[in-house]
This record gives sequence, C-alpha cells and structure tokens, in this order.
Amino acid sequence: MNNETTNTTSQVRGLVQAALFAALIILMAMVPFLGYIPLGFTRATIIHIPVILGALVLGPKKGAFLGLIFGLTSLINNTMNPTVTSFVFSPFYSLGEIQGGFASILICFVPRILTGVVPYYVYHGVRKVTTKWKASQNTALFVAGISGALTNTLLVMNMIYFFFKDDYAQVNQVSVDAVYGFIMTIIGINGVPEAIVAAILTMVIGRILLKLKERLH
Repeated sequence: MNNETTNTTSQVRGLVQAALFAALIILMAMVPFLGYIPLGFTRATIIHIPVILGALVLGPKKGAFLGLIFGLTSLINNTMNPTVTSFVFSPFYSLGEIQGGFASILICFVPRILTGVVPYYVYHGVRKVTTKWKASQNTALFVAGISGALTNTLLVMNMIYFFFKDDYAQVNQVSVDAVYGFIMTIIGINGVPEAIVAAILTMVIGRILLKLKERLH
C-alpha cells in the first residue's frame, strides 16, 4: 500500500470517527435529562465529554468541529426548549424585554469550540512534563478532562457576566452587585462536579480509545 493510499485511508477513517462522535453529541442532546439536565436557573451538561474525547483521539481541528456541534445543539435546545436564562445562549429567545443577541452566539459557540481544542494541548503538555511517571497517561487524561470541562464552564459563566450581567441578575432575582457571587455558586454546584465526572470518564474511556487508535495505525 503506497503513501497516498495510506493517507486517504487515514483521512476517511478520521472523518468517519468524527461523524460518530458528532452523532453521539447530537443523540445526547436529543435525549431528555442526558445531555442537558435542566436545573431551573440553568442546565448542567455532560455533552462536553465526547467533545473532549474526540479532541484527544482526532486532534484539535476535529475537536473544534465537535465543539461547534456541541454549540449548535445548545443553540437549538435553548431556542426550542428554553429556561429563564436561555437568552444568554440564543438570540432567538426573549423573556419580556430581555432578549439575546450577537453576544449569545459568542457564549454559545466560543467556549464549546475551545472545549474541543484546549484538552488536546493540555494532554500533550502534561504528558511531556510527566513522561517519567508510571501513571503519566492517566494523569494527563485526568487533567485534560478537567481542563475541557472548566474551559466550557468558566468561559460560559464569565461571558454571561460580561455581556448580560444586569439581565441575568434580573431573571434570577438577585442584585447586580451579588450576581457574580451567584455565578460563582453555579460554578461550584455545576462546574466542579462536571469537571470531576469529565476527568474520571476521560481517564477511563480515553485510555481505551487511544489504545484502539494505536492499533489502527
């Protein structure tokens, strides 16, 4: 088999794998209480996990694509099945005089795209630092999982504060001065458990997927 044929086969395999990860993300988004878990004032999510795993297996470009799919499911979900804060994710949803806009698109997509990029570089960075450790790969996968989850959570919540501080305070019935404390509470309640779950699943599933990748190559 010549190099051209090998490269074509590898590209086709990569596209198929990306399509499978994308299908999983869409499926999780469609199943109630699986991908997006409504909590009234916000939604918890585990859809970032296949995005993180896809980035580690397929690289940052396809990881960014999977993050884009993640953002698209969020946009659709918050438009078609909104909560009181869905205006921060969808310019097509309004709550009285409160309405999303271009900033909603940024919040919906930028953190999710970066969720498919950051873990790849964190994983390889930690691998280099811990190369002599017996548990180097497990450590790198664990940290990569945390980094992906926190990239999503911290960027989303801080962008909400930056772009929609007053409106977010109003719909959650807190004072503007107290809204960042409220956001930090959400990060603690949602973001920290999401990061721990992402770290564990990325470590466990990531090892299996990376071994399969090595065998295929």
